[in-house]
Amino acid sequence: MAAHATATPPAALTLGLEDRPALPQAIALGFQHVLVSNVWLDPVFVAAVGGLSAALAGNLINAIFLAAGLVTLTQSTRLVRLPIVEGPSAAFDGLMIGFAKGGQLAMATTGLLVGGVIIFIVAASGLLGLVRRLFSPAVTGAVILLVGIALAGFTLEEFLGGSPTSPDFGSAPTLVIATATLLTVIISSSFGRGPLRSYAFIWGLLVGDVLSAIFGRLSFETASTAAWIGIPQLLPYGGLQFDAGVFLAILFAFIVAVIEAIGVYYAAGEILGTPITDQRIRLGVSGEALGSIVSSLFGGFATTAYAQNVGLLKLTGVGSRYAVTVAGVLFLILAFIPKLGAVLAATPDPVVGGIFLPAAGSLILTGVMTLARTPDTPRHAAVAGLAVIMGTGIPPLTSALGTKLPAVATQLLSQPVVVGAIVALVLELVLVQLPGDVRPDGAPEPQPFLPPTS
Repeated sequence: MAAHATATPPAALTLGLEDRPALPQAIALGFQHVLVSNVWLDPVFVAAVGGLSAALAGNLINAIFLAAGLVTLTQSTRLVRLPIVEGPSAAFDGLMIGFAKGGQLAMATTGLLVGGVIIFIVAASGLLGLVRRLFSPAVTGAVILLVGIALAGFTLEEFLGGSPTSPDFGSAPTLVIATATLLTVIISSSFGRGPLRSYAFIWGLLVGDVLSAIFGRLSFETASTAAWIGIPQLLPYGGLQFDAGVFLAILFAFIVAVIEAIGVYYAAGEILGTPITDQRIRLGVSGEALGSIVSSLFGGFATTAYAQNVGLLKLTGVGSRYAVTVAGVLFLILAFIPKLGAVLAATPDPVVGGIFLPAAGSLILTGVMTLARTPDTPRHAAVAGLAVIMGTGIPPLTSALGTKLPAVATQLLSQPVVVGAIVALVLELVLVQLPGDVRPDGAPEPQPFLPPTS
């Protein structure tokens, strides 16, 4: 039960935007947001694939938790004031892995720092409002849909046991653990009432971990050797070095992250019945840019709003921004106590997959529903349709195109969300905005979608 409420929440929510849960409930809800976010998975993945040393990998994780905590806390209380969880943007994953393998992390740090400053200036000065019309339902819907599809691909691998080369991949115990976790989340969120629905993902985690322990798949060996106290190191990859190619690649990724964030704001606003104004967007993007600057200084990468956590609002019926404020505090605790983060990272792959799949499904539906508001014209259909086609079709072909393109271009084209967002923006500008907002019959085009104001 909420300790304090300021307004009646929308019918689909048990706790609205300004409802204040009691502290024990807020802690549980905040932990659930931490669990569903990529904040604890993304740096582990990038560090492992990028071949970082144990020291640099630990620092990366601490830096990501620090930035995620600061930005999530600030966004939910002062800036965008929505239940938005912030963390490392997946648009940067492929780039950062490539830069790590190529020994270019110092250049990447410089690119992130400069790019963050540029995005902050554009947002804080109000210039972002001048291009807001580009973020139509076709653009934001396509980006959210592609984020959901990308998340689903990763999640399915986790559901089946992680790496396809693992002997447990697709095994009977793996499928039992993953399926039980998935069904617990779905049944709790779909048919549960009260705490059963509100904490659906925590129940899924508990069921999955118990089954993993029974099958001998739950190990805290890594957590037992992790340090209790960790302080993120300033500029861990060395002094700043500027490289134009690295910077341009990162700037493209920043643009994608901004589009993704604005789409997340709109999606959250619709669920909460809250208008998304230019002021809200300006403050939100400014906060994300500042978070990216802080993250880059300590060896992390850019922050953005997480779409899967918006899916959590719909599944659990909890839209309180105060629960997300607690999540921000938890991220900060994890930033300075690596042992706790290691315990969280010990969650077995099939449990992660079972927890994330419902969130990915909700995210895909949000993208589809946003696309459904796209005006029914050939121009808008081309924007949305080609963005999704290119975003899903080009990345699998990058290995064949790699020998014909610069390495940076190949890294960009390997990211579905990056490809889809760039295609959507270019087509929206060329096919819709520049020709004008008039149909062939002379009627005005519908304006970009804004969530209801009540």
